[in-house]
Amino acid sequence: MAFQDFDQISERRRLERKQKVKQRIMIGVIVAILVLSGAVAAFLIFLNNSQENDTNDDAKKSPKANNDNSKNDNDKNKPSDDGNKDKNVLQTQKAVKTACLSTDYKETCESRLEKTLSSQKLGSSLKPDDLVKAAISAASDELDTAITQTSTAMKVETASKEQKASYEVCKQVLEDAQDDFNHSRNAPTGSAGSRDLGSWLSAVITYQQTCIDAIPEEATRVSVEKSFRTAKELTSNSLAIVSSFDKGGAPPPAVGATRRLLSGNAETGFPRWVGREVRRLLKANVPSQPPNATVAKDGSGNFTTISKTLESLPPKYQGRYVIYIKEGIYEENVVITKQMPNITMYGDGSQKTIITGSKNFVDGVPTFQTATFAAVGRGFMAQSIGFRNTAGPEKHQAVALRVQSDCSVFLNCRMEGYQDTLYAQTHRQFYRGCYIMGTIDFIFGDAAAIFQTCDIIIRKPMPNQQNTVTAQGRLDKHQTTGIVLQKCKIMADPALKPEQPKIKSFLGRPWKEYSRTVVMESEIDDVVDPVGWLPWEGEFALMTLFYAEYHNIGAGSDIKDRVKWGGYRADFKKEEAFTYTVGPFIQGESWVKAANVPVRIGLYS
Repeated sequence: MAFQDFDQISERRRLERKQKVKQRIMIGVIVAILVLSGAVAAFLIFLNNSQENDTNDDAKKSPKANNDNSKNDNDKNKPSDDGNKDKNVLQTQKAVKTACLSTDYKETCESRLEKTLSSQKLGSSLKPDDLVKAAISAASDELDTAITQTSTAMKVETASKEQKASYEVCKQVLEDAQDDFNHSRNAPTGSAGSRDLGSWLSAVITYQQTCIDAIPEEATRVSVEKSFRTAKELTSNSLAIVSSFDKGGAPPPAVGATRRLLSGNAETGFPRWVGREVRRLLKANVPSQPPNATVAKDGSGNFTTISKTLESLPPKYQGRYVIYIKEGIYEENVVITKQMPNITMYGDGSQKTIITGSKNFVDGVPTFQTATFAAVGRGFMAQSIGFRNTAGPEKHQAVALRVQSDCSVFLNCRMEGYQDTLYAQTHRQFYRGCYIMGTIDFIFGDAAAIFQTCDIIIRKPMPNQQNTVTAQGRLDKHQTTGIVLQKCKIMADPALKPEQPKIKSFLGRPWKEYSRTVVMESEIDDVVDPVGWLPWEGEFALMTLFYAEYHNIGAGSDIKDRVKWGGYRADFKKEEAFTYTVGPFIQGESWVKAANVPVRIGLYS
């Protein structure tokens, strides 16, 4: 029993052990499957995360990846921002190259224009006005830099008295240059506006050269000239660009017409910028407009000196301020500053109301500061007044009247001096019926100035001297400046007549490289030498100047023996002469053609 029971138990246990082994194997298989499944799942999760990370990295590299697929499809045909930027740069470069074609300093023009325009970020909205403004801005900035360098070079603290006087001239004219740049920055650039720009930018070039010429010591002068070189180039470029964009405006009337300018008198030729009220004032022997102040030496007026009158001007006066100067000789040096616009002065006659002084170059005064009377403020007008410098020929440069007032008028005035009597310095000027006396370069400067129906009297100079009526100082071929003598009388003073055989007199000589002078419809006496014009020094400016004569009369008007210089226009046509009349040359726009407003075009013949 015992052995039988034991066998049964053993068999049952064997079967139980076998069953347990099977269960363990199944559990192992199941665990293995679960582990393998987990590993596969983990791998798939890792792989998926890696793909997402790669996609995000691509999105950071490409702006398009942040958009959905449909948006990406829509943007395929649109240019990228980089493409737009490149296109704008190319457009700007092309516009700059086109604008700089007319300039003399193309490399400087292109580099500065691109730099200025890129800082303004105009993009595809670039307009011609932007190019003009950018050119002016570049020139203005360069002038500021040059002024700083000039101040350093001058060493004012250790300068002599003579040097300080010349440095004061520099300071004044460079401030005037900055003012004209400020006007230019804000000016419109249409047809009329561009002519204003031409006047102001031309003056800027002249002011820079005035500073250079005023410096007596050569080393400092050379240093200052070097400082201004780029500023002058950029200003010249600005003038060229302004001129190239000046395509508008009505065409000029027919040359042969004989209309009058706002007057029934055929001899009246006031420019458009002389308003109706001012025109009436200047036409009358005694202005009808009551004066705001009266100057009289005998105490019968508001003031006894002109300078005291000017000191009392009301600040920011609106309108035209009229000053009546009674008969008398006023020994004072007068300055109408740029803070004094629209001043009119009239006297009792050019030989009765006289403003006189005697400052001169020989006594150590810079030519600029020798002026007895200086008109700077815009719109100055004078009638029936004498301006005199009594220094005499032995004192050399001695200015009676210096004018840099834009849109200024002198009617029936008298300018008396010897060398450098009238300094027509800058801007647009109009002289009518004036009497101007002198010897050497006695009408000089770089204004756009027209002298109409004036008597120009050549005086007796010092021994071994020659007379020259004009010395025009145009520095750059793009400047809108020049001297025009129209329907004037050029004759000898009675004291000169006996000396004429041994003292030669000429219509002018070239003070600067692009000197421009036109004498037309005038009476020229035999006091003028048959060759007509005198060189400045050697061959200087003879090919670049612009001298012309048209339809003159008198014993000295024959041009057959005139100079043969490259710059002298021996065959000067009527159409060319017209461009130097009051309208085209100094008004800057076509004559007013409104109904019931008669207009004089310019030429008398």
